[in-house]
Amino acid sequence: MKDYFKYLTTADEDINWGLYLNVAGTSTISAKTLYPPTEHPSEYFFNWESGRILQEYQLNYITEGTGIFENKHGKFQVKPGSILLILPNEWHRYRPIRTTGWTENYIGFNGKIANELLKNNIFSPAQPVINCGIKEEIIDTYLKIYDLVEKERPGFQQIASGMIVKLLGYIVSFEKRKEFSGKYIAEVIEKVRFQMRQNIEMEYNMETLAQEYNVGYSYFRKMFKKYTGVAPAQYHLQLRIIRAKELLVSTNKSITEISFQLGFQNIYHFSLLFKKKTGMSPSDFRKGLN
Repeated sequence: MKDYFKYLTTADEDINWGLYLNVAGTSTISAKTLYPPTEHPSEYFFNWESGRILQEYQLNYITEGTGIFENKHGKFQVKPGSILLILPNEWHRYRPIRTTGWTENYIGFNGKIANELLKNNIFSPAQPVINCGIKEEIIDTYLKIYDLVEKERPGFQQIASGMIVKLLGYIVSFEKRKEFSGKYIAEVIEKVRFQMRQNIEMEYNMETLAQEYNVGYSYFRKMFKKYTGVAPAQYHLQLRIIRAKELLVSTNKSITEISFQLGFQNIYHFSLLFKKKTGMSPSDFRKGLN
């Protein structure tokens, strides 16, 4: 793709939406070329000696070449597949190695939703270079944003905001996968999840389940929660509650029948857990559908 960048104006409705785009662009910096290019507005331009502080978030995806990124936490190597994370009010500077140059793809954005999403501990100024690798999903998301920005049709900011959320989701997902790549525990967790789905009505002793796969329970529970976001017992309970909702919606079975079909000890126990997870009793949930 040829070099391209565009700085955007924002309306109140864009800001009120909660996530809005300020800038998007791509550039190939040839070897032994001045960096950054001088045509950028003054609030974005910087020199190596002074660095800069921005008032927005930026994600700069390096797809070719190598370089360096610095902030108050240290110096970080940049390689193809690195995403440079720039946070508001954080001093930083970066540049390609003069002998290699690089190709960068960047977006700048703001908003209250961005503030919430970037609270995820993956997005830390202490680790501002995220090595996702060259991923088709990531570069495709940048390209879709460029297309929206170039045409600037009504509502493009709202669509672009969804693309930004998607991009952040990819980054979180790829980072989470790193910890499990090639590890036996990932295989165990997948097998356990399948087992739970296939036998949703069973009561599981999670310590016994871990022993069946020759894995210590504490390690199993910790890694399962990292992998899925919830502890194994809660994961199984959520599956049962989801199935209970389906049965309440699609069948005329009594609540007692549903309770026993899903392996709950008794209807009281089922109703208590259902209300705790959904905010309403099974009977109120069913009534609300009529």
